[in-house]
This record gives sequence, C-alpha cells and structure tokens, in this order.
Amino acid sequence: MKYRVEITSEAEAELKEAYLWIHRDSPANAARWRRSLLEALHTLSHCPTRCELSPESACFKQDIRQLLYGKRSGVYRILFSIEGTNVFVLHIRHAARDYLRPDSE
Repeated sequence: MKYRVEITSEAEAELKEAYLWIHRDSPANAARWRRSLLEALHTLSHCPTRCELSPESACFKQDIRQLLYGKRSGVYRILFSIEGTNVFVLHIRHAARDYLRPDSE
C-alpha cells in the first residue's frame, strides 16, 4: 500500500529553522541536508509502520512514530502519525532536544 505523506506547518517551520542553523556555517551542506531529509520523509510513503513508536507515543492519544535521520551529533527525529493511508509529519526535532509532552504541543 502506498501512503500519502503530508508535512504539517509546524514540521515545515522546524525544518526551515534547522536548515537556517546549518546554513549559517555551510550553505552547501545545508542544501544537501535539506534535500536528503526530504527524501527520507518521502520513504514514509512505503511501509511507515517499519518505524518504531516514539517515546512520546505513550503520552498522546494517537500513536506517534519516529524516523531517525542523520549521523553522530546531527541526528534528527522525524515524528509522524499514520491515519488511514495518510502519514502526517508532525515534528522534525534534533535528537538532543527533550521529548515532547502533551502540554508542549
């Protein structure tokens, strides 16, 4: 089954923020990072359930899964939910950040 991947406005803003952070030191790396992250997002159109439940999932009414993207100190957690044949990318957060809580959404 093929899923439709939709990026929420909050995740878009977080993606832009991370891109700008990387861009300050290396514009070329920032462009490559963004392109590659978007490619990783679109792999969720096939078998998104391959990704594990995120630690936050137990605190929310819906299952939240995570796709880890990056290497070493540059790992990002792509948090998403699956509803029918839609995958909603909810957040793109650096792995060093605290986990989401229901009151921090």
